[in-house]
Amino acid sequence: MPGSPHEVSVEALLALGPMAGRLPHAAPELARRPGVTATRPRGQGHEIREVRPYAEGDDLRHLDAAATARTGALQVRSFHEDRDRTVLLIADFRRPMLWGTVRFRSVACAEALAIAGWQAVGDGGSAGVAALTDAGIQSEKPASRVRGMARVAGCLARAHLIAGRAVHHPVRDLAPDLMRAARLAPRGATVVLASALDQPGPGLEAALGAIQRRGPLRLMLPVDPFEAAPPREALPFLTAAGQTARGAFDALPEARAALLARLALLGIGVEILATDRPAEAA
Repeated sequence: MPGSPHEVSVEALLALGPMAGRLPHAAPELARRPGVTATRPRGQGHEIREVRPYAEGDDLRHLDAAATARTGALQVRSFHEDRDRTVLLIADFRRPMLWGTVRFRSVACAEALAIAGWQAVGDGGSAGVAALTDAGIQSEKPASRVRGMARVAGCLARAHLIAGRAVHHPVRDLAPDLMRAARLAPRGATVVLASALDQPGPGLEAALGAIQRRGPLRLMLPVDPFEAAPPREALPFLTAAGQTARGAFDALPEARAALLARLALLGIGVEILATDRPAEAA
């Protein structure tokens, strides 16, 4: 059941879980050592995160005998995942993202990020999130399984609501907040960024490069039908200062092509996210 075209809800993001595993995953990263053989991420880590009650599907080899005897119920050890099985989802919810002719670009990004998170936890990893708004950054540390995605969904929904209420705040530059958000990812973790990269401010290339030095980077670039095929005539629009002006938008495809070329020079592959398509087809 499709969600709202202009709102992000916990229910809609959690509902993407069952179908996320049926969708194609991103290609495996190249091995981080000499050679060109694509490898799967390493297995589970060995540092104990917690001892918790047994849940269906847990590995019985991880039973904790002492805790089971003490409580009278099955208890299992939960381990910290290897860092290269962790994903940090970064959502750009600043004001330039809060529009769309079919659905908001921000909503399309939230749904695509949720699918990436569900795929990560489904593969035994963990997912965390940082949402950039003009009122500041909202975040949740990486966690595994459904609990981790519940935190991700809650943070995305909360941040999108905050973003909608912050429309009178000055638009924050992307690059500085992107650097702050990326520091939440453990070194070696994959960062999945969903943003149109509007109003980046100085230092965007440096910020993206810093993320790449810490671990793999996936960039999802939302494209609205208006941006893909803009009209030739000048149209009225609202400026950042809240004033009405007129301008032409027919140069948008050329500007996007130039942006993609710049990103290619940095070695950043881009996944185009068509905002008029449902999440399961994006």
